Amino acid sequence: MTDYVQEQEMEIEALQAILMDDFKEIDPSESGLNTSNRCFQITLSPQEDEADEATTIPVQLALIFSHTEKYPDEPPHLNLKSLRGIQYEDLRNLKEKLEQEASENLGMAMVYTLVTSAQEWLSERFGQDANVENSEEEETEKDDIIVPHGEPVTVETFLAWRERFEAELALERAKLMPESALTAPKEKKLSGRQWFESGRAAVKGAVPVNEESDEEDDADIDFDDDDFEDDEDDMLEHYLAEKSDSSTHSSRRAN
Repeated sequence: MTDYVQEQEMEIEALQAILMDDFKEIDPSESGLNTSNRCFQITLSPQEDEADEATTIPVQLALIFSHTEKYPDEPPHLNLKSLRGIQYEDLRNLKEKLEQEASENLGMAMVYTLVTSAQEWLSERFGQDANVENSEEEETEKDDIIVPHGEPVTVETFLAWRERFEAELALERAKLMPESALTAPKEKKLSGRQWFESGRAAVKGAVPVNEESDEEDDADIDFDDDDFEDDEDDMLEHYLAEKSDSSTHSSRRAN
């Protein structure tokens, strides 16, 4: 004869040792089950690894069970409650799944098997969605990061750029010059001053400056060293004359 009570007590002790704080006994009135027997609640979430404990738990489930008189030859009473983020339709589907598994495991302790199945279902149903959301957020953050392109500016690269720029600028200036100035023989090309004077005369109607007349004017002005010597002699004679006059006036006053 099977001792159902002893098997049930041994299973409860094993579940307490394995699940620890996630396993607790609750009042039958809180279980949602139509029974007066002892009722227990197991808290489940998709995150089971220690590495995931620091992350936010998206969903949380309460699996509630109570042994029947002939358990494990009969399936236990089961109920599911959403502690966080699980819809009623999902709870109904999971309960059907667990009841099916319980009927397949009659004759042996099965609560921990049901717990494992429920936790796997949570991970597949919600853990994957959470990972997808996290990956999408990471991709969005990567898109927001602006990666600078191009090579850093150094003295060598700047000098090379300036040389190219000046060459391009000279080419543009050459394009703007009239073809006559580019194709004319060297001896007929205008100098810079001639180019400027011809442009000014064309715009304002001024008479071009005759360079030869400027040279003639400069030639008319001639300074000789003798001129400077004559000026010095005149200044000396003028000084001596004034000195002599002042001496004469002084002697007359004394007499």
